[in-house]
Amino acid sequence: MKPLTITSRLEIYDSTEELNEDVQDLMKQAFDARDNAYAPYSKFQVGAAILMENGEVVIGSNQENASYPSGLCAERTAIYFAGARYPNEKIKKIAISAKSLNHKVVTPIPPCGACRQAIAEYEVKQQDAIAIYFMGESGKVVKSDSIKDLLPLIFDNSCL
Repeated sequence: MKPLTITSRLEIYDSTEELNEDVQDLMKQAFDARDNAYAPYSKFQVGAAILMENGEVVIGSNQENASYPSGLCAERTAIYFAGARYPNEKIKKIAISAKSLNHKVVTPIPPCGACRQAIAEYEVKQQDAIAIYFMGESGKVVKSDSIKDLLPLIFDNSCL
């Protein structure tokens, strides 16, 4: 047996005010997207804003459905739209914010496993890392330089 040690490097900011101005703006767009989420069942709203290499910003929010598996997370809503709208552009950064209508969310909320896998697909496709910033509705912001810090053993096309 050989042990495998996996390390991740994340940066933690006390608030959005510590972020660069462009990331602050991206997070504000994630807030706006979050506030437009369709989440009548969970009451948990998530918004994502993606900065493309060409300077365009694509947003997404979670979209629920009474048939629960039919909904889609904010991150995948945004990343799939980015892939459809700008198929040849690289994704540079993703900002994610979550809030609940039932309680205040101050803990940074990372992408779920399915969204991590979708982000991994685009990192592999573009052969370039995507910076990911995530937070609750206020408070600390966590930054990952690559999805590999959040999903270190990715499943990609090399596995097929």
